[in-house]
Amino acid sequence: MAVDPRAALIMRRLSRLQTQRSTWESHWQELADYMRPRKADIVLKTQTPGKKRTEQIFDGTAIRAAEMLSASLHGMLTNMSTKWFSLRYRDSELQSDDEAREWLLSAEEAMYTAFNRSNFQEQVQELYDDLVVFGTATMMVEPDSETNFRFSTRHIAEIYLAEDQFGRVNTVYRKFRMFARAAIDQFGAKNVSSRILQTEKRDPHEQVDIVHVVMPRSDRDPIKMNSVNMPFASLYIDPEEQQVLSESGYTELPFLCPRWLKSSTELGYGRSCGMTALADTKVLNRMSEVNLRAAQKMTDPPLMVPDDGFMLPIRVVPGGLNFYRSGTRDRLEPLNIGSNTPVALNMEEQRRQAVRSAFYVDHLQLAPVPNETATAVIQRTETSMRMLGPSLGRLQSELLQPLLTRCWSIMSKQEAFPTPPEFLQGNGSSGDIEIEYVSPLARAQKKGDAQSMVQLLEFMGPLMSIDPAIADYLDMDGMAQHLIRALAIPATVVNGEQEVLNKRDERAAQQAQQAEMAEAMQVAQAAGKAAPAIKAVDEATMQEMAGAGGEDLPPEVMAAVAAEEAA
Repeated sequence: MAVDPRAALIMRRLSRLQTQRSTWESHWQELADYMRPRKADIVLKTQTPGKKRTEQIFDGTAIRAAEMLSASLHGMLTNMSTKWFSLRYRDSELQSDDEAREWLLSAEEAMYTAFNRSNFQEQVQELYDDLVVFGTATMMVEPDSETNFRFSTRHIAEIYLAEDQFGRVNTVYRKFRMFARAAIDQFGAKNVSSRILQTEKRDPHEQVDIVHVVMPRSDRDPIKMNSVNMPFASLYIDPEEQQVLSESGYTELPFLCPRWLKSSTELGYGRSCGMTALADTKVLNRMSEVNLRAAQKMTDPPLMVPDDGFMLPIRVVPGGLNFYRSGTRDRLEPLNIGSNTPVALNMEEQRRQAVRSAFYVDHLQLAPVPNETATAVIQRTETSMRMLGPSLGRLQSELLQPLLTRCWSIMSKQEAFPTPPEFLQGNGSSGDIEIEYVSPLARAQKKGDAQSMVQLLEFMGPLMSIDPAIADYLDMDGMAQHLIRALAIPATVVNGEQEVLNKRDERAAQQAQQAEMAEAMQVAQAAGKAAPAIKAVDEATMQEMAGAGGEDLPPEVMAAVAAEEAA
């Protein structure tokens, strides 16, 4: 079978990426030897599965510190027991619409259900493990008919990366091995090379090399959205026969490739906490080895034996008897090795502390303070978590954002969301949605803003008591909305803007009605108090008119006056 030009071009590009990555491999191998022994097959790729890989490790501080940091990342960023993201509309009108918010909340709950049903938790933990040690990790997100999506974290030894002009990973090569039978099942007997067919006939469980590449497709027709015209091309290659086994595409990059730290001069791959701690880890490992030997010598010291004093075999077992000539120094004596154990142990502890600091253990595991209140503990914890924020900022743009974007796209194509309202259907049922992170780490970082606003109110309170006009500087509505976002209050317990306006209109109408009723009561009360005085004035007036002769009084009035006087 003739060589496919596309496969030949891909293999030439892969060869260049392999050359560029070769400088990283020895570094990764050392990191794996001391911190990730179960993945210590980067350069030595022929290690037997199940073989012990910890023979050269004498101190496990780096292993435990890396595990603590990766577990903390999982708990702070993607904890399955708490909400770690929420969805919002960029359009303020949609965000204030109750029907639109309810639909978006139901879509959010559907995503959480899909995450918890899938293998996300174990695979993202594997990704964090790779990230803190190697500085680069890769996880593939694929659709699944049963659990909506399927995750798979790939070994760093299989991955070759390339970036665009903005420093973002846009091309991923993966060179891996799979069973010949599995290759035929996946790609079809008509599409695989003759090499794979012959291998399968010889032994179905013999492994063959496969190359998978996902890269931007430059020669596509944007009008057509079939598998060969999508923004990203996906090709499986037989590297030996240089044949294309399968070709398809993706609307977005299916690989998530976060880097812990990234230098602008180093393309593709990142640096890690493990690289920072590697020197101290190697020194600590060597010191532990030496100190173990020194302790062994002190516990079971070498013996000094006279060269002519003993004819019998020397017994060094517990309770053993050795005879020597009385009156002479021809006896067994331990050799004084002159080791200084406290100094050596102190130096070891200093190196351990340096390794822990490189993995942020001093921020993750706070030392207890005597007589510390619960509030102080919470504040200290939040302060430590905020200090991790700058180091984890890259994870938001290279892991969380593309992860949720990819998962939203998959569920939208699967029609796994509830049916949106009609006014949203014309907007792609998404309404220009943005992602807000509400993980424990994100909440700890945002609580600083909430505390600042509380302090502002405390400082402004005395001023407003002197001059109420000072309150004109504060936008209470804006402050309330900011506090709700900063504290990650669920949308289900917060009223929308329209509902707030309706409640305020109802309250204003009630207050106006109450004011009218109070005014009417005041008028009635004033009238009741004035009635006796009015009566007295009326009586005096009538008496004056009667004393003047009564010529001007009507007869009925005169009759009433006479009746009162008679009474």
